[in-house]
Amino acid sequence: MPTDALFARWAQRVEIALERALPSAETAPQRLHAAMRHASLGGGKRMRPLLVYASGTLFDADEALLDPPAAAVELIHAYSLVHDDLPAMDDDDLRRGRPTVHIAFDEATAILAGDALQTRAFEILAAADAPAQLRVDWLRTLADASGAGGMCGGQALDIDATGRLQTLDELQRMHALKTGALIRAAVRLGALGGGASENELASLDMFATALGLAFQVRDDILDVESSSEKLGKTAGKDEAQAKSTYPALLGMPGAKAKLGELAEAMREALHGFGDRAEPLAALGRLAVERDH
Repeated sequence: MPTDALFARWAQRVEIALERALPSAETAPQRLHAAMRHASLGGGKRMRPLLVYASGTLFDADEALLDPPAAAVELIHAYSLVHDDLPAMDDDDLRRGRPTVHIAFDEATAILAGDALQTRAFEILAAADAPAQLRVDWLRTLADASGAGGMCGGQALDIDATGRLQTLDELQRMHALKTGALIRAAVRLGALGGGASENELASLDMFATALGLAFQVRDDILDVESSSEKLGKTAGKDEAQAKSTYPALLGMPGAKAKLGELAEAMREALHGFGDRAEPLAALGRLAVERDH
């Protein structure tokens, strides 16, 4: 099956899984449930769930087994965006072409919606129809990626760096946590579902590390070169807030060269898997070449 059709099918699978996992907006507390659904449904690239399916099916995992971790990682991502957009963080009004949750609802509801999405992600994994040890491994993987040693830690470093120029090493460490940790977790969640060996997990971790950094480098480039309409979020905010970015530190030619290096690192990491890894490779190319 062509990868575009495969990705469309997987995106539909996770949309159905998210729809089932989220409370109805008609159920009390309605405002909170509506905000959770606004944050999670009907938009986004679904890159992280697609990575779960792509890495799991590399090892012939059943797609139904991969539905819970695919939905869980997307709920963690959604919660992080809700909180990231708050006035206390990035103070953004637009996300996925729609008003951010605190604009569509209010700040207090946005905070609660993010909290509830995070806990729902772990509930989904705990209740999954999967062996107990696999559920524990999934829970540990997602917790490690989303806590102070992962995504939250990266966001804290981002806040600490506001108003000052970071070194390239500092910038890469921040994004390895803020963006990369959850991408690495997505790849690992799927591979664990397929029973990957430690050596296979190590190779996939190298791929995911390069992918996470490439995703951020491309984001930085698009923030300069694209429009708010195309991105579905506010363009030009990095420069306006004097944030350290790859184009700011390396220049645009240097940032694009860095992106090329990361693309090659992804290809090398997947080389040993052969043609079976084409869905993962295609997602790597998508991260490098996307225009929004």
